[in-house]
Amino acid sequence: MGDCRIAVLGCRGRMGRMLVREIGAAAGCAVAAATETPGDAAVGRDAGAVAGLDPLGVTVVDDAGAAAAASDVLVDFTVPAAAAGHAAAAAAAGAALVIGTTGLEPAQTAALEAAAERVPVVYAPNMSLGVNLLFAVTEQVAQALGDDWDIEIVEMHHKHKADAPSGTALGFGRAAAKGRGVALEDAADRGRDGVTGARRRGDIGFAVLRGGDVAGEHTVVFATDSERVELTHKAGSRAIFARGAVRAARWAAGRAQRGQPGLYDMADVLGLR
Repeated sequence: MGDCRIAVLGCRGRMGRMLVREIGAAAGCAVAAATETPGDAAVGRDAGAVAGLDPLGVTVVDDAGAAAAASDVLVDFTVPAAAAGHAAAAAAAGAALVIGTTGLEPAQTAALEAAAERVPVVYAPNMSLGVNLLFAVTEQVAQALGDDWDIEIVEMHHKHKADAPSGTALGFGRAAAKGRGVALEDAADRGRDGVTGARRRGDIGFAVLRGGDVAGEHTVVFATDSERVELTHKAGSRAIFARGAVRAARWAAGRAQRGQPGLYDMADVLGLR
């Protein structure tokens, strides 16, 4: 079996450049294609040079369809507006898709679900191994503790992050809600300001911090009278997300070879189910 051929969508972004470097360093993987938006300065350049590496012999293009045709799997950490087009390109080419873009709207999520009827799609708000293990722990703790324990989720990211709460924070919220047997939409309190009154029993609260170059910090707080449990994950570098994405790409490519389409997440990739 040859190398897993991976296309990096949005290769000039922070995560895109890191993905190119991680794929280049991973045994059994190769950057097969790379894209950027039409008119971007990276288009026409070598993807390795864009990422600060030696040339890879892969020219950056502005056509996701062409990238999909040359690859086993596409990796997308771009913007929500591009998600539907990238999903359609993957499905048309029969290529798997790994997407870590956060802040998707319902219509964009629906596009992933449509693509997943034809190809494997791994969609995860965070591809860190540690975070995904903590998702599972959060669900277990929420299930074990009664709703007299308040749940608050605190996250901090760099000043350039556009969406809030982070996709990872919402992932922790969904895990906590699942543990309690409720829908997050019914329990979430995503912002407090002014005279809000007492906290409602059963709420899952979110607090958002932004500043500096923080790669990502998340804490799930379980608090009751005279007692508190905190689950915390701190990311020291975005490289952990790129490494997780490469692992997901290899897993998804294997599913595609076996003809196993579907919408998956990192719990599937890591065998946590």
